[in-house]
Amino acid sequence: MMKKVHNPQMGGKENSGGTDHPLDLIETWIFDLDNTLYPASSNLFAQVDTRIRDYIAGFLDLPADEAYTLQKRYFREHGTTLRGLMSLHDVDPVAYMDYVHDIDLAPIAADPALDAALSRLPGRKAIFTNASTKHAARVMDRLGVTRHFDVVFDIADAGYLPKPETQGYEILIGRLGADPSRTVMVEDIARNLKPAADMGMTTVWVRTDSIWGKEGSDAPHVHHVTDDLSAWITAIT
Repeated sequence: MMKKVHNPQMGGKENSGGTDHPLDLIETWIFDLDNTLYPASSNLFAQVDTRIRDYIAGFLDLPADEAYTLQKRYFREHGTTLRGLMSLHDVDPVAYMDYVHDIDLAPIAADPALDAALSRLPGRKAIFTNASTKHAARVMDRLGVTRHFDVVFDIADAGYLPKPETQGYEILIGRLGADPSRTVMVEDIARNLKPAADMGMTTVWVRTDSIWGKEGSDAPHVHHVTDDLSAWITAIT
């Protein structure tokens, strides 16, 4: 029989309606990857951001500054730079993802505390990322937590529609055969939790100082908040 997971006092948050979102009898745990399983202070995205610019510069034969301007415009207009490049320039998404995630993972290290915490957490565990499976595998291996995750659901699995587009959430829940009311989603970008909450999942926001990550964090779709994922998991188990 699965061990019950009790709602901790630390890191908890009630929604605006006053209905608690307990963690008892959760069967499925869905985790974002970057800046969630490891601290945002590692700043891996700075490397990715530079490689996106360089990819655009090479693919479209543009100076770096023009490529960066286009990168950010496509991000604003299409949700991700990749969607803009696919829609307007027929970019191969696999080649793009391989290039932009070919980064140095030295800023992150093995995390025995996270490994131990995940070992105590009952139920299935999945990764849901806007990155690639290859990138997720490298990060999980670096952290030493690969063994805990049954499924990695990446941007390709979502039809290259990134979070918070609802399609990926629906496909993943269907693939897992999960009951949303017994599913938790953990994310560092608060607005990415809204589709999960709308489907009936319990949500956990890993607090960040970034403007992008904090957007929507005070909304009722954020049920629990933590500054330290390992400590939070340990507390609830």
